[in-house]
Amino acid sequence: MIILLLFKSIGAQKFKYPSQAVFTLDHDVQNKSEKNLAKYSSIERLANLHNVDFYPAGRGIGHQILIEEGYAFPYTLTVASDSHSNMYGGIGCLGTPIVRTDAAAIWATGKTWWQIPPVVKVELKGKLPDGVTGKDVIISLCGMFNNDEVLNCAIEFAGEGIRGLSLSERLAIANMTTEWGALAGVFPVDETTIMWLRNRVEKLELTRFENKNLKPISAGQPFKHPRINNERIDKIEKNPLRASSNAYYCKYLSLDLSTLSPCVSGPNSVKVSTPLVELEKQDIKIQKAYLVSCVNSRAEDLHSAAQVIKGKKIADGVEFYVAAASSEVQKDAEANGDWKVLIDAGAKILPAGCGPCIGLGVGLLKDGEVGISATNRNFKGRMGSPNALAYLASPVAASAVAGRIVSPAFLSTSSYTFPAHQTPIITCDINQSEQPIETSSIIEPTIPGFPGTIKGELIFCDADNLNTDGIYPGKYTYVDDLTLEQMAKVVMENYDPKFANIVSKGDILVGGFNFGCGSSREQAATAIKASGIALVIAGSFSETFKRNSINNALLCLEAPDLVRLLKNKYGSKELTTRTKLNTEVKIAEGKIVVKGLNEPKTVFKVGILGRSVQELWVANGLENWVKQSM
Repeated sequence: MIILLLFKSIGAQKFKYPSQAVFTLDHDVQNKSEKNLAKYSSIERLANLHNVDFYPAGRGIGHQILIEEGYAFPYTLTVASDSHSNMYGGIGCLGTPIVRTDAAAIWATGKTWWQIPPVVKVELKGKLPDGVTGKDVIISLCGMFNNDEVLNCAIEFAGEGIRGLSLSERLAIANMTTEWGALAGVFPVDETTIMWLRNRVEKLELTRFENKNLKPISAGQPFKHPRINNERIDKIEKNPLRASSNAYYCKYLSLDLSTLSPCVSGPNSVKVSTPLVELEKQDIKIQKAYLVSCVNSRAEDLHSAAQVIKGKKIADGVEFYVAAASSEVQKDAEANGDWKVLIDAGAKILPAGCGPCIGLGVGLLKDGEVGISATNRNFKGRMGSPNALAYLASPVAASAVAGRIVSPAFLSTSSYTFPAHQTPIITCDINQSEQPIETSSIIEPTIPGFPGTIKGELIFCDADNLNTDGIYPGKYTYVDDLTLEQMAKVVMENYDPKFANIVSKGDILVGGFNFGCGSSREQAATAIKASGIALVIAGSFSETFKRNSINNALLCLEAPDLVRLLKNKYGSKELTTRTKLNTEVKIAEGKIVVKGLNEPKTVFKVGILGRSVQELWVANGLENWVKQSM
C-alpha cells in the first residue's frame, strides 16, 4: 500500500511499462479486517486502472507465482520488493531485491540504479546422499561461510553436482542466498530447467481459464501463454548463455555434495549451522513446527513431508502449521493425496501466502517456546516472541511427530542409532589477480546543500549481523499509518528495547559487520533516520539496507578499523553504548576524525560519497528526486 502512496506522491499519472509490472497480494493474507481488505481493494483498483497483472490474496506467495506464471524467466532480470527475490536464480533468471521507493520509481520512469556486484563462483560437485536436500546445501554454506565471504556479491552456481538437484531444490538454494549475504544466486539453464518449462506449457494450457490476467482468445485459435511458451523455450535452448573462458571471479568456492549431511540453522541465527545428528542427541523439545514459505512449501516438499508423516500423528503439545507456496501447489497436493495425509496427521492448515515466517497471523512462537521451521529466516523475534527459539531445517515433519528435533530416519525404526557425521569437503580461493582500487587520495567535492562535515557523538551497537527484524520488528512493517515519531519509538526494539531512550538527535550510529542484513523492509532505514541519527557507520553493510538508506537520505559509511577498535573498547558491556566520543566526518576527504579517543589511531579512512548519493540526500531521498526529475 505504501508503494501506491509513493507512486502518487511523485506525481506519476501512469506506468511507464505496465506489461512489466505484476501485483501479488501475499503478506498478511490471514488479516480479514475491514482496513486490510480495503487496502487490498485499492491495490486491485490500481492494477485494473493501469492494466497491470494482479493476483489476489490466496493465490500464493509472489515469488512462487512469478516462477509459475513465467514473469521470472531464464536469461532475464526480474526484481521484486522483497529480499527473497534471489529465488528466481533457481530458474536461471537474475533475481534481486528492490524496495518500495525503488518500485514506485520504476513504475513511473522505467529506470532504476545498481552498483555492479563482485561475482563469486560456487562449484557444486558430486551428488547429495539420500535424505539430504537442497535446503541442507544452503544451510551448510551459510554456516560454514558466516563472516561476510559473499556479502553483497552475485553468486554463479556451476559444476556437475547441479544435475542432481531438482528445480525445486535450486529455487530453495537460490532463495536463501539472501541469508548468505548475496545480492543474487543464479543457476545455469540446463535440461532440468528446459523440461520443467515444457511441462509448464502443458499445465498452463489446462489452467488458462483460472487466470484472469490472460487475454481471451477467439474460438479455434490456439492458446499461447504470453511468457511460458515453446517459442521462447526453443530460443533459450538453442542459444544457451555460458560464462566466458576468461571470466573474472573475486572468489571461487567448491563444495562436494556427497560429503553433506542434514543440517539445522539456529537457534535464532542462519549463521549458525549444526549437523542434525548433533541436535538429535540434545533432545530439544519443540512446541511448534512449520512447513510454510517460499523456500520449502512446494509440491515436492509437501510430498516429502507426507511420506514421512503418513499413518502417524502430530505429537501431543506440538502445533504443526502447513501452507502451500501457492494455490496451484495446494491443488496438486490435494490431487495426489499428500494434503489429506498432512491433515489426517493433525496439521493446521494456513492459506497460501506469507504468515508465521514474517510474524503475521496465527501460530506465532510464544515466550519460551521452541519451533522448527522449513522457512528461510529465524531472526530473534521474527516469528513471534523475542524470547522464543527458532530453528531452520528440512525435516520438520519428523520433528512434529516426535515432539523434538529429529530426522525422518528416527521415525522409521525402533532401534535408531545416531549416524556418523562427516565433515563437508569445501574449498575457498580468493582471486588476487586484481587489487582493490585505492580511494584514499580521491577527493569528491560536495555539491551545494550537502554538508562537507558531519559532527556528532558516536553511539555504538556492538552486534554483527544486526538484521532488519532487530532494527524494525516485523509486527510494525505492515502498519502503514505509523508516523515517523512512532517509528522512532520502536526502532531497534528487537535488538535493544532501551535504544529509543538512549539515542539523541544528531548522534552518529556505529554498528558491527553485515549491518542491516535480512529483510528488505525500507522502514529499517527510515526508522533510524526518524530517531535523529545523522549517519550510520559499520564494518560492512548489507547492500540492500545501504540502498534503502541512500534512497531515503540516510548516509552510510564503512569503517572496519573503527568498528574493531570500538569492539575492543566497549564490546560486551551494553547492547547500546553512548561513547562520549565526539566525531567529525569529513565527507569530501573520506576521513573520520574521532576526538577524545585515547588510542594511537584517531583518524580513519572511509570511502567517499559520490555525487549521485549527495544529490539524493539534498533532495531528501529518491522519492523527491524523481518528483523533481519528472
